[in-house]
Order: sequence, then C-alpha cells, then structure tokens
Amino acid sequence: MAECLVAFLLALLVGTLVEYWAHRMMHGWLLRKKHAEHHKEGVGQGWFWEFLDYFLPTLPLGAAGFLYSLEAGIGFAAGATFYAAFAAYAHQLQHEHPELCFWLVRPVHYLHHKNHMWKTNFGISIDLWDRVFGTYRRVEWQREQPFRFRGLFRIKWI
Repeated sequence: MAECLVAFLLALLVGTLVEYWAHRMMHGWLLRKKHAEHHKEGVGQGWFWEFLDYFLPTLPLGAAGFLYSLEAGIGFAAGATFYAAFAAYAHQLQHEHPELCFWLVRPVHYLHHKNHMWKTNFGISIDLWDRVFGTYRRVEWQREQPFRFRGLFRIKWI
C-alpha cells in the first residue's frame, strides 16, 4: 500500500513539473503557433478536451510504474490520471473563474494571460515550480468576487 501511495504522489509531482516545463517551452519553440492561438483567444477548450491534452501524454509514462511493480504501476497510473483531471480543471477554472482557485494565493495562469507574462508564471495547476526555478512573478491581485462553492462546478465541461 505504501508503494502505491508513494507512486501516486510521485506522479503528481512529476506531472506538475512536466506541465511547468512544457508550458515554458511552448513560449519558446514547442507547439508555438498553437499556443499563440490559445493566448490570442484567452479561453480554455473545456474540461474534457483539456483533460485529453494532459492525459494522453501520460500514457507511456504511466506505464513505466509497472516496470517497477504492480503496486507502483497502479499508484503511478492513478496519480497521472488524477493529475490530468486536476490540471485540466485548474486550467479551465483559471480562464473562467480565477477567483475560485482557492489553493493558489494568486491564480498564476490567469495572471500569465491577463498581464502578458510570456517569461514568467508558467505554472498552471500550482505555482511551486515557478518559485523553484525563479520564474514566479508576484503581481497585485484582488479576488473580484467572493468564493462560492457552487461556482467551482460552473465551468465549460465539454
């Protein structure tokens, strides 16, 4: 059981790290044109399509846990799936209701778009890696609306 939990948490950590570097590279050379369109439009695709964008690349990596053990494989695959669902949700929520991202002091992805921060704030689901790699930029921001629990479910799902 411990092996499964460690693998689950490792998948979350790896997922957020890959998210950070992939997004940072998208501002350089990786999928640059597609990503520029995303910044021009300024909206998410809907949770389901975002989920696929995060989940499909985890499939080969998710299988790697099974090379270690069945328990680690299950934990890593579950963690990767949870990460993809959470990252898709965090991305969509920051485009629609950034004030509801209660786990972030400032919704860095929202601010990345709003303030045209092309060289800072690459984190989408969390801001940990921006802080670690020195790309976190603090911007004054006030929640425009009070937190309402039911608002957490009012996003574009498809």
